[in-house]
Amino acid sequence: MTIAFIAGTTAEIIKLAPVIRALEERGEPVEFWNTAFHVGGMPATLSDLRLPDAAVDLVPPWHHRDVVKVTQVPAWALRIAWSVVRRRRALRRRLDAGGGRPLVVVHGDTFSTVLGALVGRFLGADVAHVEAGMRTGNIWHPMPEELNRRVVAKIANLHFAPTQHEVEHLRRERARGSIVDTGANTVIDALRLAIDGDAPAIDLPAEFGLVTLHRFEMLRNGPVFTQTLEVLHEASATMPLVMPAGNTERNRIEELGLGHLFGDRFRVVDKQPYARFMPLLARASFVVTDSGGLQQECGILGKPAAIHREAVESQQGIGDNLVLTGLDMQVLRDFLRTWRDRARPSLLDEFHPTEVIVAELERAGHVTA
Repeated sequence: MTIAFIAGTTAEIIKLAPVIRALEERGEPVEFWNTAFHVGGMPATLSDLRLPDAAVDLVPPWHHRDVVKVTQVPAWALRIAWSVVRRRRALRRRLDAGGGRPLVVVHGDTFSTVLGALVGRFLGADVAHVEAGMRTGNIWHPMPEELNRRVVAKIANLHFAPTQHEVEHLRRERARGSIVDTGANTVIDALRLAIDGDAPAIDLPAEFGLVTLHRFEMLRNGPVFTQTLEVLHEASATMPLVMPAGNTERNRIEELGLGHLFGDRFRVVDKQPYARFMPLLARASFVVTDSGGLQQECGILGKPAAIHREAVESQQGIGDNLVLTGLDMQVLRDFLRTWRDRARPSLLDEFHPTEVIVAELERAGHVTA
């Protein structure tokens, strides 16, 4: 039977890549269906992770463009809905090609995750959610991610939760179907695939801090984004900082007139595809980020990191090598002063969540024994 992985962001593909490759190595018929939420970085990410191009584009190629604002979401979702309704018979035939009950797999907490889960249900497939059960407990923080997670939990009938903590969330919510503790996030398996690669061809200091700030809730909050960059600018006097940034972040910096904060000590560089970003992360002394994915990666690697958000879904590493700032600039300053005290041993070889997922898919009859 066919397993369709529906995704549209580079982060989703990165964390699904180990599962896709494990199933391909077993000879299972798997396909990637693209929701085209992120467009620019997708070809490089697929190439770097040695994954096939999309078998199905749920958004017509002539409409492919990055969704960078919430206001773009309705038009993007309508294009997917119309495309799926119009092609529903052909899509069902693809899923039914091998006989048996087909499966759609989605990941995480984006609008792409929700649409992918809905498409799976509409086409009569089981829906598996990887990285299920993560919650902050506050539907408004982060928004829309927390709402997206709760919606997908109601749609999916196979939930792959990173730890027992997330399993308990799903049980309290009475999620239907099977709930499986994978022991860790699949990002740990993706890290193994990429961590020893070549760093990007940029001139890096011998010691530096890595900065990533890209979330909707960060960029749309002009005062917080401005204060954050000002604090980082101050810190760069004692430690060089490198900030990979795409067009969305660069445009926001220009809109707010913050270009003067950057220079030789606090550098903006091109956003890197995953296989180039992971070696960059490995070489960094510490990290300041608003990324939930990077929180998990730093937690696994024991890398000191300030998670610059009001709330997080996962508590992995918080209070140990990771500091949740709560968007408090003094907490961020304190981290930038004391980060050396937070380095911890790597956990990279302790968990193998992809093996757990494949074993459960076999038990459930979605892959051959």
